[in-house]
Amino acid sequence: QVQLVESGGGLVQPGGSLRLSCAASGSILKLIAMGWYRQAPGKQRELVARITRGGSTYYVDSVKGRFTISSDSAKNTVYLQMNSLSPEDTAVYYCNVDRIGPNYWGQGIQVTVSS
Repeated sequence: QVQLVESGGGLVQPGGSLRLSCAASGSILKLIAMGWYRQAPGKQRELVARITRGGSTYYVDSVKGRFTISSDSAKNTVYLQMNSLSPEDTAVYYCNVDRIGPNYWGQGIQVTVSS
């Protein structure tokens, strides 16, 4: 069973930056894509960014130009660089592995943007 371990969250002031990391504990078979979701209090979980095995990326409109997703296949790790953060970005962020078969999820990491 592959486990996903997220790191890099925390408290940051508006306009600041954070870099989230998600490391998989083992090899991921039948990988389609890796991505980041987030869920703010009282809201549904939403897909924030996604990167396919071939390197194609997707971003939700609200983060385009501010967030960058990348991956290191050798380390089985996906990153989310978040710049120009605003209070609206406050949420629990979840790493996701989309594959042929059951998907994997991280435990979630809190990102709080506040002055």
